[in-house]
Amino acid sequence: MRAPGMSIDRVPVLVWGTLTASGGNLLAVPAVSLAFFMLWLDRQFGTHFFDVLNGGRPLLWQHMFWMFAHPWVYAVVLPAMGIVSDALPVFCRRPLVGYTPVALATVATMVVGFIVWIHHMFATGIPALALAFFGSASMVIAIPSAVATFAWVATIYTGRPVFKVPFFYFAGFVLLFVIGGVSGVMTAAVPLDWQLTDTYFVVAHLHYVLLGVNVFPVIGGIYFWFPKFTGRMMSERIGKLGFAVLFIGFNVAFFPMHIAGLLGMPRRIYTYPADMGWNTVNLITSLGSFVFALGVLIFLFDLAWSYKRGPAAGDNPWDAPTLEWSIPSPPPPYNFATVPFVGSRHPLWESRLASGRGGHAGSVLDQGYILDHGREALGTTALDGEPYIILKMPGDSYAPFFLGAFATLVFAGMVLHAWWFTAAMLGASAISMIAWLWPERGLLQREPSPVYDAGGEIG
Repeated sequence: MRAPGMSIDRVPVLVWGTLTASGGNLLAVPAVSLAFFMLWLDRQFGTHFFDVLNGGRPLLWQHMFWMFAHPWVYAVVLPAMGIVSDALPVFCRRPLVGYTPVALATVATMVVGFIVWIHHMFATGIPALALAFFGSASMVIAIPSAVATFAWVATIYTGRPVFKVPFFYFAGFVLLFVIGGVSGVMTAAVPLDWQLTDTYFVVAHLHYVLLGVNVFPVIGGIYFWFPKFTGRMMSERIGKLGFAVLFIGFNVAFFPMHIAGLLGMPRRIYTYPADMGWNTVNLITSLGSFVFALGVLIFLFDLAWSYKRGPAAGDNPWDAPTLEWSIPSPPPPYNFATVPFVGSRHPLWESRLASGRGGHAGSVLDQGYILDHGREALGTTALDGEPYIILKMPGDSYAPFFLGAFATLVFAGMVLHAWWFTAAMLGASAISMIAWLWPERGLLQREPSPVYDAGGEIG
């Protein structure tokens, strides 16, 4: 259902990131869902999946949890990396260096991410062969991350950077990504991991990955797309101040945690003796956390103020190359009056990029398919994005909302041992799902109703 001409080698890297994350979640979430269900059976019905006194294996819990949790980290991070890959080149005034390697690295990161979960379990008595295999895999996964990092650095180095607020967030992300990635690769070395397991070094790595590698690109993305969302610009002055406070506060708060971990401070403690040598680094961390919180407040203030009082943005305030910037800000409900033909990764830049390389067809915005018979969408081929069918789209439905609500009540009933209530909510969930998926004649999902002529015969 991509636009005509949107072949897979023109898809934005952000889409590659979200697609890969979605596929990863489909494979990863069932592992932890099954782990929760087995733990619930242990507690409610006396099964012994994890009860060591009755032949269960607590280590099984760790396997099933980390089979989910490590791919989940990449499911969180890859879309944020996609934001940087698509938006950073806008402020470097050139296309992303190495689009194809970056797209392949995005997919490779998730694929390899499914075979590294045991590096969270090196200290549990895993056999030496498994330690060697999963330690090697944990080092190999640094390769696709390095590909993306060098692509971002090369894009900045070979471009003409424009120092706007989003650029600072994206460039700051690159530095934090390197620090978080290097500290992760360090724990892939088994002897070092044995020393660092369950120390604050791991806590530092976690925060650099989930805050530095995720939050900074997201905030930069908000600054970047806020004009398109609202038709207003966010403040450059407040934005730069907020970035400086966030960046300084983040590193002051979380970098000393590496040192605390190397000094032997265990994680998951709330107090410790005064003579352990951890006082100074923890004081610095505490001060940094308040600075970081102040940066968050500055960002939220800028967001609220700009939503009401920001200057008008215009259609394309950043001189960005992609099609969302070719329509008014904020977009009309229908987005494009006609479905555009995509002929380039950078359709709005194509006239300037084509000079010196023979020209290239950009995107045709003033002609294309007009879908005006109800809710319709084009179906295109998977590889080349060639249109081949018009799809009828379903109307609004409350069924998904009711399915989510009733499914939530199913789990609430299971926790409360309200079995009749649980059974009733299961039935309601089934009815909601049937209503949601019931084939409709208007969508050509089943045979249309017969048409009779005046004589009562089927016409």
